[in-house]
Amino acid sequence: MSSLDRVEAPVTAKAYLMCAFSAFAGMLFGYDSGYIASVLGMAEFKKAYGSPATGTYTTSQKGLIVAILSCGTFCGALISGSLADRFGRRTIIIAGCVVFLAGVVIQVAHISIPALVVGRLVAGFGVGFVSAVNILYMSEVAPRRVRGAIVSSYQFAITLGIMLASCVGYATQDRTDSSAFRIPIGIQFLWALVLIIGLLLLPESPRYFVKKGRLDLAMKALARVRGQPVSSEFVLNELAEIQANFEYEQQLGEVSWLGCFSGGVWTGGSNARKVFIGTALQTCQQATGINFVFYYSVTFLQEIHVRNPFLIGLVTTIVNVASTPVSFYTIERFGRRPLLIYGALAMMVCEMTIAIVGLALPNSQTANYCLITFVCLYVFFFASTWGPAAWVVVGEIFQLNLRSKGVALSTGSNWFWNCIIAIITPYMVDGTDGHEGLGVRVFFIWGALCAACAIFAYAVVPESKGLTLEQVDRMMEEVSAPRSGRWRACENWARDLDGGRIGGTATIESIQMDLKKISAAT
Repeated sequence: MSSLDRVEAPVTAKAYLMCAFSAFAGMLFGYDSGYIASVLGMAEFKKAYGSPATGTYTTSQKGLIVAILSCGTFCGALISGSLADRFGRRTIIIAGCVVFLAGVVIQVAHISIPALVVGRLVAGFGVGFVSAVNILYMSEVAPRRVRGAIVSSYQFAITLGIMLASCVGYATQDRTDSSAFRIPIGIQFLWALVLIIGLLLLPESPRYFVKKGRLDLAMKALARVRGQPVSSEFVLNELAEIQANFEYEQQLGEVSWLGCFSGGVWTGGSNARKVFIGTALQTCQQATGINFVFYYSVTFLQEIHVRNPFLIGLVTTIVNVASTPVSFYTIERFGRRPLLIYGALAMMVCEMTIAIVGLALPNSQTANYCLITFVCLYVFFFASTWGPAAWVVVGEIFQLNLRSKGVALSTGSNWFWNCIIAIITPYMVDGTDGHEGLGVRVFFIWGALCAACAIFAYAVVPESKGLTLEQVDRMMEEVSAPRSGRWRACENWARDLDGGRIGGTATIESIQMDLKKISAAT
C-alpha cells in the first residue's frame, strides 16, 4: 500500500451512506425551485393570485414570484460562510432548515402575492444557508475516492425534488379549490423535517473541529464518517494530514472577505483565481438555460399550444432524475473536466437544433416533437455533466482557510444569476409593451452560452479527480488547468512540504504522536 493510500481509510458502506445522507438537502433546493413551474400554470392559482379583470397574473408578477426565491438564497448563501466558520457546518444547515420552514408557513397561511413573495424570500434565505454550507460539509467529510460521486448525489437530490414537485403539481392541477396549489407548497415541510432529524444524527465536519483546535472532537468525527475506531491508523494519518495542512495555512493567516480576491486571477493557486473559477463556474451553470426549462416549461408549452404541458413537464423532470446517477460513475472514471467540456458542447447542439427547427417549421407538430425530444436530450446532458460537476469542483478547489467563504461566494453567484435569469426570461420569451418576444429563438442564446461554457471549462477549470482536498491546493499552485489532469502527487504533501517540516515547528510524525496521545485519552 502506498503512502498516499495510507492517508485515508477504505470506504465502507456505512461511511458512504452517512456522507451521502447529507445530500438530501438538495431536496429543499429542488422541490422549492420545481413546484413553482406547476402552480404557475394552474387555473386555481391564476384565479387566486391574478387580477380579477384578467383572471391571471402579469409578466412582471410571474417574474417576481419566481425570482424572489433566488434573491433570498443569494443573500443567505453570502452570509452563510462566516456563520459556518463560527458555529459549525451542521449547525448552520439545521438553522437554514428552520428558516425555510418559516417561509413555507408564510406562503401557505395567506393567499396573496405579497404573502407568497415574502414567504418565498424567507424560504430562499434558508435554502441559501443549506445550499452553500451543505456543499462545504459534504466535500469535507466525503472520502476522496468517492467524493465526486457523493457530492454528485446532492445534484441527484435536487433533481428528485424537482421531479416530486412536478408529480405533486400534476396530481393536484385539476382540484377546484386552493388545495390545488397549497398542497404542493405545504408538502415542503416534510423535506426540511427529515433533513433536520437526519443531521442531528450525523457528526460535525472534522475539518471544522481542526479549525477550532479541537483535535479530540475532530478525531471522533473523522472516525465516525470513515467507519473506523478512534485509534485506527487510517484516522490518525488522515487527521495528521489535515492538521499539518491547517498549521501551514495558519502561517499564511486567516483569509478575510477582501483577502478572497488577493493575487492575480491567472496566478497559480491564488485566492482570486480560485474564487474566479468557483463563481464563474456557477454562473456558467445558470447560463446553460436549465432553469428556463424547470421554471417556465409549463407556461411556455401552454403559450406555443403544445398538448399536455403538465405531463411533458413531468417527463423532463423524470429524465433529469434518471440521468443524474450516470455522473456517479463518469465523474470518477473520466474526471470533472471532460464532463464539463463535452457536456456543454452536447447541450449546445440540442439547443441550436430546437431553435433552428422551431424557426424553420413554426407552429407545426414536427417542431413540437423536436422541441420535446431535444429538450429531454438537453436535460440528460445537463443532469449527467454540468448539474453535478459544477458543485463537485466548487467543493474541491478552496483550501481550508478560504473554503467556507469561497463556497459561499460561488453559491451566491449561482443564486444571483438564477435570480437575474428568472426575472428577465419572461420578458425575453413573451415580450412586453407591444414588443414581440423571442419565443423559441431564445434557445439560440442558451446554445451560444453553452459554447462559451465549454471554452471556459477547457481553459480555466482544473482536474481534481482522485486527490485529497489538500493535494488539490498543491496541484493548483503548480500547473495550469489544461495540464492538471496529468499532475500526480508523489507523496502526501505534508511530508513533502519543507522536507517534512511545517514552518519549521512541527513534523508530520510529531503531529501523529500528539494525535495518538489524544486517541489514548479518549
